[in-house]
Amino acid sequence: MRGAILRAMGPHITKAVIPAAGLGTRFLPATKAIPKEMLPVVDKPAIQYVVEEAVGAGLEDILMIVGRNKNALANHFDRVAELERNLEVKADTARLERVNYSTDLADVHFVRQGDPKGLGHAVLRAKKHVGDQPFAVLLGDDLIDARDPLLTTMIEEQERRNATVIALLEVDPDQIHLYGAAAVEPTENPDVVKVVGLVEKPDRADAPSNLAIIGRYVLRPEVFDVLERTEPGKGGEIQLTDALQVLAADESIAGGVYGVVFRGRRYDTGDRLDYIKAIIQLAVDRDDLGPDLRQWVKQFAAGLSDQIEGPGTGH
Repeated sequence: MRGAILRAMGPHITKAVIPAAGLGTRFLPATKAIPKEMLPVVDKPAIQYVVEEAVGAGLEDILMIVGRNKNALANHFDRVAELERNLEVKADTARLERVNYSTDLADVHFVRQGDPKGLGHAVLRAKKHVGDQPFAVLLGDDLIDARDPLLTTMIEEQERRNATVIALLEVDPDQIHLYGAAAVEPTENPDVVKVVGLVEKPDRADAPSNLAIIGRYVLRPEVFDVLERTEPGKGGEIQLTDALQVLAADESIAGGVYGVVFRGRRYDTGDRLDYIKAIIQLAVDRDDLGPDLRQWVKQFAAGLSDQIEGPGTGH
């Protein structure tokens, strides 16, 4: 029995791919000259949270798929000798440690996407770097709270089942049109489902469920061959969801597709309102900022209540 389990398990995963070529138009003009991935979430750029998540799951070989004007991403994970010397002279060891931490965090590589042909095309650009091993894909707009591990669970499921694994989240049915939606069947694990179909951004009436695909994937390398044959889909782009649908429909290609249903904390930094919420939610739990911020939030909320219930109410 043990031998059968070991034979079924896939090879160990070491590489992560982070597509980061988007223009960030929802955050203009802030993203006119700054990549959206470099927008700060409290005191770290959003992209650093994503890299930290990958490293926390044991993936220290990171490939970022970038577009034009994304040099700030490479600079963030590189040394800044003048800044480091300045902090050393000031004996500011705390800030120096934080600066060096991002530099030493992982082995980060970069490749240009070239033509912006969609997420599937961005993932395909990783083919040479990844080779013939399974790998993880992390989208920079989705921040997963470090206290609610997701990627580690997905990697364990991938290695156990030797299949493709995607992250799913239950959403309000009225919001399913913003995501890819999964048709699923139960497995022996209530938090793991077998994916039998996928639809990219369906209308509510056409959605197979309210289980939305969120930005974490653990893929077998066969996905590259499928992506090379995938025609542009919704929005005129090569959709990763369309390739996953092929894998889900034919288990002989790469062992099928499974979904890990995530029930933890997720922050969508690709939406302006959710970005603001993410900053507040993460800051209130920090030891250095939380006590004062929580008190201020309570006072601010009380002031809002007074405004709502003040003069003019009921007219």
